[in-house]
Amino acid sequence: METQELHRGRLIDHIQLVMRDLAASQAFYTAVFEVLQIPMGGTGKDYFWADELFVSTADSEAAQGQLTGRHHLAFQSQDKAMVDAFYKAALAHGGKDNGAPGERRYHPGYYACFVLDPDGNNIEAVFHGEAQRSAPSVKVTF
Repeated sequence: METQELHRGRLIDHIQLVMRDLAASQAFYTAVFEVLQIPMGGTGKDYFWADELFVSTADSEAAQGQLTGRHHLAFQSQDKAMVDAFYKAALAHGGKDNGAPGERRYHPGYYACFVLDPDGNNIEAVFHGEAQRSAPSVKVTF
């Protein structure tokens, strides 16, 4: 069998799900993450998160902009210029503005933009500020 290699941790920054019943969703994800040995990261009155999954109510500040259904996907960017270029390219190719590039209050240095893709999904590009990564990606070989 030929050795294959996968790289993880380079594209998806986080995924957000907007739920109608946050308590039921939190009970569900807490149980399944326990089985998968993934700890819950934190909770608030209208959200909870674990690893790269963020779950909130529609009223949460994290669900800002036009509510686009139930899907939010954030792509990692290497710097602010990449966020700006993502925004311009998205608008030039059928995307609609849902939050121009700029600093957000999520944490210091959080620089992001939001666009609606042609199907109305909320797509984000985010740069978390100056930081040092331990590796450019996780390499999985099998």
